[in-house]
Amino acid sequence: KLVQIRTLLRNANTQASIGSGFFVSADGLIVTNFHVASQLALEPERYRGVYVTMEGQEGEVELLAFDVQRDLAVLRAKGRTAAAPVLSFRPTTDALAQGERIYSLGNPLDIGFAVTEGTYNGLVKRSFYPRIFFGGALNPGMSGGPAVDDAGRVLGVNVAKRLDGEQVSFLIPAEFAQALVQRAANAQPITQAAHAEMTRQLMEHQQLLTDRFLKAPFREQRHGNYRLPVPDDALARCWGSGRDPAFPGLNLERTQCQADSDVVAGDFSTGAVRLSYEAYNAPTLGAARFARMYSQSFANERLPTRGNRHQTAAECTERFVDPGSVPLRAVVCLSAYRKLTGLYNMTVLATSVNQPTRGVLGRLDVQGIAFDNGMKLASHYLKAFRWEAAP
Repeated sequence: KLVQIRTLLRNANTQASIGSGFFVSADGLIVTNFHVASQLALEPERYRGVYVTMEGQEGEVELLAFDVQRDLAVLRAKGRTAAAPVLSFRPTTDALAQGERIYSLGNPLDIGFAVTEGTYNGLVKRSFYPRIFFGGALNPGMSGGPAVDDAGRVLGVNVAKRLDGEQVSFLIPAEFAQALVQRAANAQPITQAAHAEMTRQLMEHQQLLTDRFLKAPFREQRHGNYRLPVPDDALARCWGSGRDPAFPGLNLERTQCQADSDVVAGDFSTGAVRLSYEAYNAPTLGAARFARMYSQSFANERLPTRGNRHQTAAECTERFVDPGSVPLRAVVCLSAYRKLTGLYNMTVLATSVNQPTRGVLGRLDVQGIAFDNGMKLASHYLKAFRWEAAP
């Protein structure tokens, strides 16, 4: 029922990655994570996949379907003659109870098959797609393995853990795996690089992302007379810090926000949305000294000017704009994905230019966005900066 999934280089026959999976049908369908099988989808000419059972039996697998948004894939064991023992899914009508015991299965660190016990702690708040909060340990190599209840029924698929905490792990709800299995049942094996299908799915993702951000009005964060756009609490987590002692004579406050919207796209991730702000107030520095420091802060912002094997070098446009009640110096940079046609990474950098010793610097980074939606988000963001004069 439980298997290890290995991705091997075709020429050298050496192991490139490992994960876990499980049989869900007698004819050899296997569920795992997309990030476990992504090389089979994107570079099938270089990689091949195999499964290894708990008894050490090994066989080839072929990729039938994948879901980038939820990090799932369905494989088929090739040439299998005997019916595979399978795991069944827990019915969605049988709701999980808070604190219910969960057992996560997989092959951690390629050491051997193992079971990790933990608890169900509900769904993760602010997760862009539903994720189960599993109070137990997941280790590398367990990705794609099943999480089961006391009756051995699959309720989720291992997917990730927090590196900055203990016993904070995440599962994909089983209903999404069931839906993908149904799609894969009559599918033909994927034998050519599937960038077009991945692009189609990422286009759906960025449309959902755009719609959610445009429909949810920004919250206002006050810094003196400035009003800065902060994402709705249901969309993103935000952290702030107060005065920085490294800058005497300057009151500096920082805010950082991030949406939990990242998706795995092979050996990199995309789909992220991040916002950051710096608010400056230097009444004792004088206008000239403040202008030098303020300009240097703007210049220190790293912009994606260099390309890599996934993206082109960014093209940037700088303008002075007045989209609302505060004039801004704005820079918009776009970097195109080389193999995901029509998708871009976008950075918007904006700084106020209406006060001699006060100012705000804002930044919006969006990964994997279509051009039109990127422009909508940039406009939506810049228009939300406001200056409210004292009564």
